[in-house]
Amino acid sequence: MAETAVSFALGEVFQFLKDEIILLRGIHKDFSDIRDELESIQAFLKDADKRAADEENANDGIRTWVKQVREASFRIEDIIDEYQRLIHVLQVKPLGCGALMSKITSLISRHQITTEIQDIKQSLSVIKERSERYKFQVSQETSSRFEERRWHDPRIGSLFIEETEIVGFEDSRMEMVDWLVKGTKDPAVISVVGMGGLGKTTLAKHVFDSEKVKNHFDCRAFITVSQSYNVRGIFIDMIKQFCRETKDPVPKTLEEMNETPLISELRQYLEHKRYLIFFDDIWQEKFCHQVEFAMPKNTKSSRIIITTRMMHVAQCFKKSFLVHVHELKLLPQCEAWELFCKKAFRFELDGQCPAELKGISEEIVTKCGGLPLAIVAIGGLFSTKSKTVFEWRKVSQILNLELQRNVNLASLTEILSLSYDDLPYYLKPCILYFGIYPEDYSIHHNKLTRQWIAEGFVKSDGRRTLEQVADEYLTELIYRSLVQVSTVGFAGNVKCCQVHDILHDMIVSKAKDLSFCHFVEEGDDESATATTRVGISRRLSIDTISNIVLKRNIDTHIRAIHAFGKGGLLEPIMAQLSSKSRVLKVLNLEGTSLKHAPSDLGNLFHLRYLNLRSTKVRVLPKSIGKLQNLETLDIRYTLVHELPSEINKLKKLRHLLAFHRNYKTEYSLLGFTSGVVMKKGIKNLTSLQSLYYVEVDHGGIDLIQEMRMLRQLRKLALRNVRSEYGNAVCALLVELTSLQSLKVTVIHDDEFMDLNNISSLPQLRRLKLKARLDKMPNWISKLDCLVNLRLALCNLKDDPLRWLEKLPNLLQLSIWDKAYDGEILHFQSGGFPKLKELSLARLLRLNSIIIDMGALLSLEDFSIIKLPHLKKVSPGIKGLDNLKVLDFLNMPTEFVQSIDPEKGQDYWIINHVPLVSIRRWVGPELSDFDVRTIHSSSNQS
Repeated sequence: MAETAVSFALGEVFQFLKDEIILLRGIHKDFSDIRDELESIQAFLKDADKRAADEENANDGIRTWVKQVREASFRIEDIIDEYQRLIHVLQVKPLGCGALMSKITSLISRHQITTEIQDIKQSLSVIKERSERYKFQVSQETSSRFEERRWHDPRIGSLFIEETEIVGFEDSRMEMVDWLVKGTKDPAVISVVGMGGLGKTTLAKHVFDSEKVKNHFDCRAFITVSQSYNVRGIFIDMIKQFCRETKDPVPKTLEEMNETPLISELRQYLEHKRYLIFFDDIWQEKFCHQVEFAMPKNTKSSRIIITTRMMHVAQCFKKSFLVHVHELKLLPQCEAWELFCKKAFRFELDGQCPAELKGISEEIVTKCGGLPLAIVAIGGLFSTKSKTVFEWRKVSQILNLELQRNVNLASLTEILSLSYDDLPYYLKPCILYFGIYPEDYSIHHNKLTRQWIAEGFVKSDGRRTLEQVADEYLTELIYRSLVQVSTVGFAGNVKCCQVHDILHDMIVSKAKDLSFCHFVEEGDDESATATTRVGISRRLSIDTISNIVLKRNIDTHIRAIHAFGKGGLLEPIMAQLSSKSRVLKVLNLEGTSLKHAPSDLGNLFHLRYLNLRSTKVRVLPKSIGKLQNLETLDIRYTLVHELPSEINKLKKLRHLLAFHRNYKTEYSLLGFTSGVVMKKGIKNLTSLQSLYYVEVDHGGIDLIQEMRMLRQLRKLALRNVRSEYGNAVCALLVELTSLQSLKVTVIHDDEFMDLNNISSLPQLRRLKLKARLDKMPNWISKLDCLVNLRLALCNLKDDPLRWLEKLPNLLQLSIWDKAYDGEILHFQSGGFPKLKELSLARLLRLNSIIIDMGALLSLEDFSIIKLPHLKKVSPGIKGLDNLKVLDFLNMPTEFVQSIDPEKGQDYWIINHVPLVSIRRWVGPELSDFDVRTIHSSSNQS
């Protein structure tokens, strides 16, 4: 990690020398000298890092030397940041006596900076001299990025599908499926047990998500337990997942319930349902006793899946349920070979190993000992290497040496460490960032990459945005099989990701050793600090919010703080941060108990990422305008409604994410979302890529015209739009040629919008319009990149499907809330070739849906909601062979009776659909529904 630290420090120095104009006398020469010293040290850091990490042979001197190099690099980054802050202070000229104080302060700061630079130069000189005694090898290779063609290969989309494939588990999979869908009507438990890295979760999740299993059960929930868990939180998560799956309402007081009423709620909900619950990664036998009473012993053939590493835990439900134990074994050589080839040659040679590499490859597979995680990791590593005997032999020899040196350690740990060591320097801090988050934490892709950018891990190549480069970094880590895709977006993109818990353990260990992060946890010694424990630690990961512990761990070197606990008062800590943290760049307080942002928040001059999402903050201080380096401001689900005008000074701001949703209010055709009010001057935010939601009735046409200067925008959401803004909105959209997501909502549900004066939006992928249009704008039919479209309030007189059916990439379509004022919707043959989700809601005159044979061939999910004049189900549904879910809500009694499985004359039309849900609002709350579920006759057991 010294190599990574020096590489980043060098990058900072190069950029500093390139960008800075105002330099104190002699400082340019000093930094040039520092650059030269770093470059000479960098040549042998790869060998130094390797020898320092060797548990058997490294001496304390080498480890100390590497630590000194790393900390000198940290000091260089800090002094550059401090110098930039000083320059900013000097450029902001105060008046009166403030000017005198500022001059005195700046003189002191100049002296301190000069002294620190001289000290760093002296330290580097000594460090370089000491390196000679260790005779480090000069590296002849450089860590280069993958060939660019890989990241533009059209087959890259299959990568995420491959991650769900299983090798060597075919018999196990079929056996588990049989246990789940056949046998006793009493509840039963299937326990998958085996050592870490065997693929327990991969196998069980593959079975859990299979169509046969999904269609067999009324409701399902997937719960990750791990070593530290919260029973109450697990119960809440179970209820939410059940409700989401069956489209039932979530109990409005759910978050206030303690364990006893939650158990009652679960039992009542599950009593008459065939349920499937998957508890992943159980470590303690007591967990079974804590949750067993929440699962009723009905006679509906309900099932429970658990995964664990311990046999006694695998059998812990035996007192209450029938238990089938499935013990996973190591892969035999032939299946281990198949899995290795799938990973190492996934995009080349048709997944086949060339003859000249077969001998080496077989040796490598043998070293993995049949452990799937080790095979996947080493296969991912070799997939990045040239397919030559020389290159493969070299890496194989390194692996041999590691295993020989550490004969007492598990080969899996060594293989994962080798995969980490092989990463190019720019990816090492990116993978270490997963250690900051708790075990089994699934991180949203945008959140993760924005934090990487804020930390400075992502460097621009001059052709693409930083976000695009960060996406490439993440794809590279997935490609190497170090990061797992946990959630895939509707369009096949990575939505959330995580690392395996064994890899997480290794990452956390390295993060501590390398001073990458200090972990503040329950039971920490309150007298110890981040500095006394691990030297200069750069980041804090806070699991417990204890004021005493936190105060002792916040120092001037901290660059990122991530808080995951809800308890404790954060306000005193925030005040300390504002006065003490000079180089803080990332502040992630999402979901904490914070109620007030400090008035001097603007003192955090270097802050680039501020996440206050789901806190109770109501007001942002005016000093936020001083955060000249801020790139991301996330205040979603806070109580902030109006932004101070000072926010328009943030010229580097890239993502402004702001809205609140209140589902407890009465249903409105305009939705539950409220945005924020912005003041004049928004045109200065020229770096913005994401801006949502803005209530444009405060500022009107002038505000919209200012937005025309925001030409980097890729995501925009406007609310409270008035009719007279139509031309201004069209002119705005014409300027935003990079726009990929657009949401426009009018101020009243009968407000007319003329959006015809737009030629095209070539990159638009998501469009949501809530406005009276009367006629479909011509440009919508030309949106070849569109994947998601929602129309509401449009009052269209002609069938809108004529404009939409030829959209080549449309996956989701919602026509809601008076969007169409006609009586017939006709889906013609060949129309909507890729559409997977269709929703028709509250179209008050619609009385007929015609679906031709050959239409909607890819449709999987069809929702029909409150169509009062639709009396019969469309016979064309019978021809939708891929339809998996059919949902009816608040439909006329005559309609519901016609599809009754026992008496309905039209049940034959829908009896092939695996899951049919019939819901009816019963009130008084908006979410109070009565739900009836019908399973396809082919899925009944």
